[in-house]
Amino acid sequence: MKHMDYSEAYKKIKILQETLGLVIKGKPEVIGLAVTTLFAKGHLLIEDVPGVGKTTLAHAMARSINCTFQRIQFTSDLLPSDCIGVTVYNGAKHEFEFRKGPIFANIVLADEINRSTPKTQSALLEAMNDRQVSVDKTTYQLPEPFMLLATQNPLEFAGTFPLPESQLDRFTICIKMGYPSMTDEKKIIRQASSASVMKELKPVLSAGEVLDIQGLVEKVRVEEDLLNYIITIAEGTRRHRAIRLGVSPRGTMTLYRAAQAFALASGRDYCTPDDVKGLVTPVFAHRIIPAASLVGEEVNEARALLEEILSGITVPI
Repeated sequence: MKHMDYSEAYKKIKILQETLGLVIKGKPEVIGLAVTTLFAKGHLLIEDVPGVGKTTLAHAMARSINCTFQRIQFTSDLLPSDCIGVTVYNGAKHEFEFRKGPIFANIVLADEINRSTPKTQSALLEAMNDRQVSVDKTTYQLPEPFMLLATQNPLEFAGTFPLPESQLDRFTICIKMGYPSMTDEKKIIRQASSASVMKELKPVLSAGEVLDIQGLVEKVRVEEDLLNYIITIAEGTRRHRAIRLGVSPRGTMTLYRAAQAFALASGRDYCTPDDVKGLVTPVFAHRIIPAASLVGEEVNEARALLEEILSGITVPI
């Protein structure tokens, strides 16, 4: 079986970005980060107020790739078994059998993930980290590729449960959709009143092609001085007096892989300092905890602290 090369992978990625742009108007940066997460074998957290296109982005990504998709609507009464599955007794066969839950799909949308209790949220940890789930002492592998797209409302909204630090650390990138410009909002309104563009989206990538591109990402070159730059930024978050919890080694590895994916999506087989600098905030901001901040303002303060850290580190040439 012939595998694609870098130039072919770049063309495929551009087509995917253009396809998503048919639905998500005026947000090329958001689309770029979502695609980077996919090819970095990561998971995406989309946080913003209701109605700005979080769920739409997830649906558009699922429709653009020819693979299985499941949506889980998180609510306060959702149980872990509702996501993972449950073992039931089959009377006809006189044996217990495992019935897979919606987590067994290539792309899973965890909609409004912070409306469920911590018990249900934590049920996704093994799936996100190891791409497997364990039920009744049996381990079940998840399909490949596997990506979790989670949406959440800001924490100051009623009926929300903050995600624990251990779970936030497993999301590759956290993004905010933001409000569209006046021009883009006009396009969105007119598009919504005509035939649904979402229903017309056709798959532009197969699951096998996604796996091929993910394999190429791992081969993208990262020079030693650039790796040192990544580690120095991470160490800066651990030593900063205004940061209570710095970036973990998992976070450092995530930035490394995301930079590789971003480079490939930019048409290169090597990383540059700009790849790293541009990804520090979306990869690190949700991972660090400022020493003292108001509820709901942690990420904004984290962004400011990361900018301060970056400004004090020499960029490799």
